[in-house]
Amino acid sequence: MPLYLVSSSPAAAKLAAGARASLHGRHLVRAPHGPSRRVSLSSEAAAGRAAGPAMAAAQPGASTAPQANSSATGVKQALISLSDKTDLAHLGNGLQSLGFSIISTGGTASSLEAAGVTVTKVEQITHFPEMLDGRVKTLHPSIHGGILARRDQEHHLKALNEHGIGTFDVVVVNLYPFYNKVTSGAISFEDGIENIDIGGPTLIRAAAKNHKDVLVVVDHNDYPALLEYLQGKQHDQQFRKMLAWKAFQHVASYDSAVSEWLWKQSNKGDIFPPSLTVPLSLNSTLRYGENPHQKAAFYVDKSLSVFNAGGIATAIQHHGKEMSYNNYLDADAAWNCVSEFENPTCVVVKHTNPCGVASRADVLEAYRLAVKADPVSAFGGIVAFNTTIDEDLAREIREFRSPTDGETRMFYEIVVAPGYTEKGLEVLKGKSKTLRILEAKRSGKGMLSLRQVGGGWLAQESDDLTPEDIAFTKVSERAPTDSELSDAKFAWLCVKHVKSNSIVIAKNNCMLGMGSGQPNRVDSLRIAFRKAGEEAKGAALASDAFFPFAWKDAVEEACEKGIGVIAEPGGSMRDKDAVDCCDKYGVALLFTGVRHFRH
Repeated sequence: MPLYLVSSSPAAAKLAAGARASLHGRHLVRAPHGPSRRVSLSSEAAAGRAAGPAMAAAQPGASTAPQANSSATGVKQALISLSDKTDLAHLGNGLQSLGFSIISTGGTASSLEAAGVTVTKVEQITHFPEMLDGRVKTLHPSIHGGILARRDQEHHLKALNEHGIGTFDVVVVNLYPFYNKVTSGAISFEDGIENIDIGGPTLIRAAAKNHKDVLVVVDHNDYPALLEYLQGKQHDQQFRKMLAWKAFQHVASYDSAVSEWLWKQSNKGDIFPPSLTVPLSLNSTLRYGENPHQKAAFYVDKSLSVFNAGGIATAIQHHGKEMSYNNYLDADAAWNCVSEFENPTCVVVKHTNPCGVASRADVLEAYRLAVKADPVSAFGGIVAFNTTIDEDLAREIREFRSPTDGETRMFYEIVVAPGYTEKGLEVLKGKSKTLRILEAKRSGKGMLSLRQVGGGWLAQESDDLTPEDIAFTKVSERAPTDSELSDAKFAWLCVKHVKSNSIVIAKNNCMLGMGSGQPNRVDSLRIAFRKAGEEAKGAALASDAFFPFAWKDAVEEACEKGIGVIAEPGGSMRDKDAVDCCDKYGVALLFTGVRHFRH
């Protein structure tokens, strides 16, 4: 599975695909593409693919023999063909003022002419009209010969001279907005196919291959750097190489979208293609990684499958310090967990594990209960809500004192919610200059989950199961009461987000204690009971996997502490022992048939 990183290099600031947004009110991810200016393919304006050296238009009766062009007389030539025409007038006038002859196509040529730029149209170079509804316009030796010819090879230049072909010094191209088109809503297969660019990638690849002699630009954000470079009459090959690199990455990202779309069109239901390319876009470099001695960066997945899917990667940061590597991991864990709940809910996360979860009609009460579950862990943690934060909630978050002493004001690294009222955001900003305030869209479902291992990647479907998707089967003599069953479902949903060998104890839609990350489940259970205390009596206990033993082990220990109902997957060779143990203590035992390992 090759993983292509489609981004702007931090080492090449001038080639960045836009200035990094400010921390205050900035998007954590740039939009997938700039606004599309592409017109219908069936019109002349859609024939926007630039072409070759400047030649005079053939006049009636004129000789059709090869003619010298402007490049041959020492005038430099630029080929411009754009679907997204952002800043085109600035580029065209800038190049013209530097003495460049501009060659262009259909819609791009019309836009340049409207901006007062003198343009030679591509058909004046190729002596051949666009055809096949614009599918063929720049695929011609008079175009690609002028791009691919090496200036240091005498026989290349001789061949161009024999055929009257001039060289191109600059090629500026962007592609049909395929990504925007196929993510805009319902689209027919035929329309999708027609939005696959052919001439554009060919021009870009040709110019990038010959970057030693041809400057290739695919991003309007690079126009100022290009003009500055040309004004200085520089010969810096590093600048040319970086432009070429960006061009190939641009095409690679484009092709990955086409490939992903075609796979879904032809292999419905199969989410694991024989090969997979994941396009990533650099969002930001980070101060450091998981530890201070590690360098790190944050990339955003630009796959079609995650378009508009929500989550932390596309969150808006309204306030606070720059996000760190661990901030992203923790915020993602908190947001994924709180997004599971329909009722007003607060989730507190520390080191990617939810240490407090509570659902209440009054979200202020939910917040207080979530912190109370483990106030020591909650201090310095991440607080997530699935409701809009208004002034009252913001003030409660800002002023709430630790339940451990009633005096220490709670400190958090991040607050994340689906929205904020104007006053709520104002109040929350006053808590701390460093508090990161994120606004996120609810995470989508049905996406492919990828995880790296040494030399490869693991892929799996996302774990989207909820309590409503499974059966809680009674295997004990005593059936759970309605409230116990509700508690068991709540605990089961919480334990889904706790990492490895996890135990959650919950009652009345509130997590009382959790244990996680232990090499054996018994230790996790004891940690959970220590946190829950006396409130564990009559509560529900959920386990992410089956208990390997019962007697003198986890099940019996839970029963002895007065737990009311246990929900676990079942499937152990000692299931009968677990049932007998629960019957002995009058505890309701439910098998879910589903385990929830999360590493």
